[in-house]
Amino acid sequence: MAADHTHTGRVHRLTQGPDWDLAPDYGPVLPAAGALAVATATIPSAVPSAAPPAIPSSGPSAAPSAGHLAGPDWQQPLDVLGTVLVPPQARPAPVALPPEPFALLPQLPQAALPAIPAMPAPLAPQAPHSAPPQAPAARRGRRTLGLPAGLGLGRGERERERLTAAIRTPLHRSFRIAVIGLKGGVGKTSTTLALGSVLAEIRADKVVAVDANPDTGTLSKRVHRETGATVHDMLAAEATITGYMDVRRFTSLTPSGLEVLANDSDPAIANSFSGEHYRRLVDLLARQYPIILADCGTGLLHSSMRAVLDLADQLVITATTSIDGASSADATLEWLYTNGYGSLAQRSVTLISSVRSSGRTIRVEELVAHFENRCRGVVVLPFDEHLALGGEFDPAKLRPKTRRAYLDLTALVAEGMHFAPPAAGPHAAAALH
Repeated sequence: MAADHTHTGRVHRLTQGPDWDLAPDYGPVLPAAGALAVATATIPSAVPSAAPPAIPSSGPSAAPSAGHLAGPDWQQPLDVLGTVLVPPQARPAPVALPPEPFALLPQLPQAALPAIPAMPAPLAPQAPHSAPPQAPAARRGRRTLGLPAGLGLGRGERERERLTAAIRTPLHRSFRIAVIGLKGGVGKTSTTLALGSVLAEIRADKVVAVDANPDTGTLSKRVHRETGATVHDMLAAEATITGYMDVRRFTSLTPSGLEVLANDSDPAIANSFSGEHYRRLVDLLARQYPIILADCGTGLLHSSMRAVLDLADQLVITATTSIDGASSADATLEWLYTNGYGSLAQRSVTLISSVRSSGRTIRVEELVAHFENRCRGVVVLPFDEHLALGGEFDPAKLRPKTRRAYLDLTALVAEGMHFAPPAAGPHAAAALH
């Protein structure tokens, strides 16, 4: 059997059967002399140097069977394991694969897609819209938040923001405000407390109000007192005051953040409060408080009143709609103009408080027109029962129109911070450090 593996045979392609492969057809085996030796000597190539002998084609076995196709007439040796070495020319031709399943499906008509509209051409850039120029706010002119004809409540949030921004005007030194009037009962103390409360609340600064009335003022009686100390006690401790906490023990703090420094309740001691005392007091307070308010008395000729006017940056003159209340305010302005305080009077602000009186009163419009020509601005305060009672001042109990009028007054006063003269003295700007 070993000799059979060294002989060549005719290779035919099977035309039937599941394998469809190449198979050898050995035919008659003719042993060759020394074939075993040749096969052994040619391992591993198993390729002879000479062509093998031809196999006779006669005989029944030489004819191809009915199930075979006529193949090429070539001879090829076998390897040592009996595997037929098929040359490339004897390999089967590639068979075409069946078509893809999807190719046999009928072509379905496609629905026509809607046409995509062309994109519109980009718009040409337009210049930014600019608001029409507005006229600058007049420094003079009435503030009509309290007028019956137009209370100003429809100004909206934009107007409120404008007022708030004006109240928050930056300061470079201590700013001093004096509330004055030749007549008592015209709202000087209420105006001082309301103005100071709005400033302290909106600016978030330290603001102090001083009772500078030498005739025993009522400023300390309109707030809840935290201490019995007065301006005289602070002046007595002047040498020991080095910081804010040294001053704070002499003042009373209100819910809005305003601090109040009282005067003595004894008329004899209160009347001894002179101009020199006020100057020393302001010098102490200016080191710690950016804003100082003075609630003044009715005597313009008192020495303390002269010091108040000399150090004031802004005046608020109080008036009422009654004949005597309006005439006293006009007399105050006239005195200022004729006694060397014309510049201070010109940039002052007048507050007209509406009163309910059985006597004769003056129309608000007429008063506004009159004082507009004598000072920088006018604010009308509507009548309010809480102010008329004269008790402890509580801003939460004021009517909305009254609070709005005080807000407008504070903004108008704060606009005067731009007109304040330069600082004077070694401690003028100490409050800001």
